[in-house]
Amino acid sequence: MSDAYDFDDDFDPSAAFELPEELQIGDDENVMPAVQPGVAPQSITAPPAMIADELPAFGYADVDVDVIKTEDPLELEEQTYPSSLSGVDQPVPSISIRAFCERPDTVSLIQTSAEDRRLSRAHIKASLGGLPEAIEYYHDQNTPNLILVESGMRGQALFEQLEELANVCDPGTKVVIIGAANDIDLYRELIRRGISDYLVPPLNSLQLIRSISDQFVDPAQPFAGKVTAFIGAKGGVGASTLAHNTAWQISEGAKTGTTIMDLDLSFGTVGLDFNQDSNSNIGDALDDPDRVDDVLLERLLTKCTEHLSLFTAPATLDREWDLDPSAYETVISHVRASVPHIILDLPHVWSNWVKTTLFAADEIVIVASPDLACLRNAKNLYDLAKSTRINDAAPKIVVNQVGVPKRPEIPIKDFADALGAEPVLVLPFEPQIFGQAANNGQMVQEIKADSNAAEGLAHLARLLTGHDCEQRKKGLFEKILGRG
Repeated sequence: MSDAYDFDDDFDPSAAFELPEELQIGDDENVMPAVQPGVAPQSITAPPAMIADELPAFGYADVDVDVIKTEDPLELEEQTYPSSLSGVDQPVPSISIRAFCERPDTVSLIQTSAEDRRLSRAHIKASLGGLPEAIEYYHDQNTPNLILVESGMRGQALFEQLEELANVCDPGTKVVIIGAANDIDLYRELIRRGISDYLVPPLNSLQLIRSISDQFVDPAQPFAGKVTAFIGAKGGVGASTLAHNTAWQISEGAKTGTTIMDLDLSFGTVGLDFNQDSNSNIGDALDDPDRVDDVLLERLLTKCTEHLSLFTAPATLDREWDLDPSAYETVISHVRASVPHIILDLPHVWSNWVKTTLFAADEIVIVASPDLACLRNAKNLYDLAKSTRINDAAPKIVVNQVGVPKRPEIPIKDFADALGAEPVLVLPFEPQIFGQAANNGQMVQEIKADSNAAEGLAHLARLLTGHDCEQRKKGLFEKILGRG
C-alpha cells in the first residue's frame, strides 16, 4: 500500500480548516438599513420632485463562492457565502408575485431569483413597463400578493404614480419598489406611505429574496432550523453513518436541539445505529402530511437524548414508498420550525423526491470513497448542485474510508483535481471503531473520543453549525459522581 495512506497518530483532519479573518465578509456600509419592526419611521417632508435621466449601472453584488485552493491538497479554508442567509432561511409560501421593470437587467435578475429553492412555491412573472404599466394592467385585473415595481423617479412624481397604483390595488397586496437613489429620506417617506420595502442597486438575488421573505414569513413563527442533507456518491460509502454521528456530535457537543430524519424508508438504519426501537416512524407522517402538527410530531419522534430526536424509517419491504415530493417538503417544514438543526439521511437513489429534497436543503454533504465510480458520481452531484443552487454554497465533499488495505485508490490530490473541489474532510479507514460502534448501537465519540474519526466528525459538525462541537471531557468529580 502506498505511503500516502499510512495514517498515524499525527493525522489531524481539522488542523488546516480555519477561515482567515481577512476572508470574512463584512457589512456593506452603503446598504440601505432595514425597517425595524415596531419602530415608526420619522415623519419628514417629501423631497422635491426629481426624475432620473438615467438609472445607475445595475450591477450584481454576488460573491464568488468557488473553493479556495491551497498548496496542500488536504488543506481547505472554509468556503465563504454571499452574505448571511439568516434572513432567507424559510421558503416563501405559495404566493403570486408580479414585477414591472424598467430595464431588461432587472427582469433577468427576477427571473434568476425565481429559480432559487426558496421561491420554488411562488408564482412569479416579470416584464418591462415600470409603474405606468402596472397601473394600466391592474385597472381590470385582481392584484397579486406582491407587486415589484422598478422606478427611477423620486419625489412628487413618484408619489403621485404610487397613489394611482394604490387606487387599483386589492386590500392586502404588498408593494416593493426597486429604485435608483440610496436616499434614506425617500426610503422613510415610502415606508410611511405604505410601501413594504425600497431596494436600490447594486442588487443581487439573495437581497431580493430576503426582501420578499421578510414580507411573508409568519412573525409568530419566524424561526427555521438549518437543514443539512447527507447523500452518498454510491452505496456503502458510509453516508448514513457519518450523518448519524455528525448529528450526535452537534446535539451532544454543542448541546443544541437536533433531529435526524431517516429518509431511506425501506432500509434506513438510524434506529439500529442508536439502539432505538419505535412503533412510530416517519412513514406515518409522510402518509398524511397535512395532519402533521406539533402534537403529532411529539408522538412520532423518538427521543434519543436530551438534545437529539430521531425520525426513524419504517425499514420494511411490505410496501413501496412512491410519494409526492411535496409530502417530504411539508414534513420537513414542520420539523424545522421546532428544532435548530435537521440532518437528512438520504438514500442512494435518484428520483424526483430525492432530487427535490436534496436541492431544497440549506447545506449538502456528499460522501465518497476514493474510487472511480465515486469520483464520477460525486462530480455529477457536485456540478448539478452548483448549477442548480447558484445562491448557495457549493456542496461539502467528505472522502471516507481512505486507506483500505490492498485496495487500489485514487490519491486525494488527483481526486480533488478531477472533482474540481477540495474535500472539507478526509477520514481514514478505521473499521474496528466504526464496526464496534455499529454493533453496540453507539456513536464513534462514545467508543473512542480521541480517534481520528471522532476528531474529524467534530470538525465537520463545526463547519455545519459554526460552533465548537467537541464533546466536553468529564472532570474527576463528575466521573466519581457519574455526572456530565
